[in-house]
Amino acid sequence: MSVDLTVEGEASSFGELSNTLLEMAEAALEVLEKTDHELSVVLTDDPHIQCLNRDFREKDAPTDVLSFGQLEGEPFVTPIPHLGDLVISVETAARQAKERGHSVEAEVRILLVHGLMHLLGHDHMEAEERTLMAQAEDALLAALPAHPQWPKSSGLVSLQDGQ
Repeated sequence: MSVDLTVEGEASSFGELSNTLLEMAEAALEVLEKTDHELSVVLTDDPHIQCLNRDFREKDAPTDVLSFGQLEGEPFVTPIPHLGDLVISVETAARQAKERGHSVEAEVRILLVHGLMHLLGHDHMEAEERTLMAQAEDALLAALPAHPQWPKSSGLVSLQDGQ
């Protein structure tokens, strides 16, 4: 298993978060039985993720996590299959963590799981898809190591009618 973690910009001020994220990503790949896959994760700031969001999704605003899957379309043959790339804004994660009353680490854990679900083909555009994705997220969150004060749910199930 290989998790490549890059920390850029203002995200570097969150120090120990990168070690925690690396451990969480490796544990998630084990739970998902994807230890033979490679995953790239970038911790970044709002200006960088806003540029990516604008360029790839035509939404000129920061977001919390972007997923760039490598398992779609024509297969790209490599010695180690590449699951995809996740980009997480630590600035947005910090704001969301404060709003939701938990730590930045807990929020980044939720965003990692959310991004992984997208890489595995889940979506949340329709109510039924949203329910299935939330159930998959909650199952993965429950299987990952956590601190007692961290949320045990992604919160998506309760947002079904709100999105």
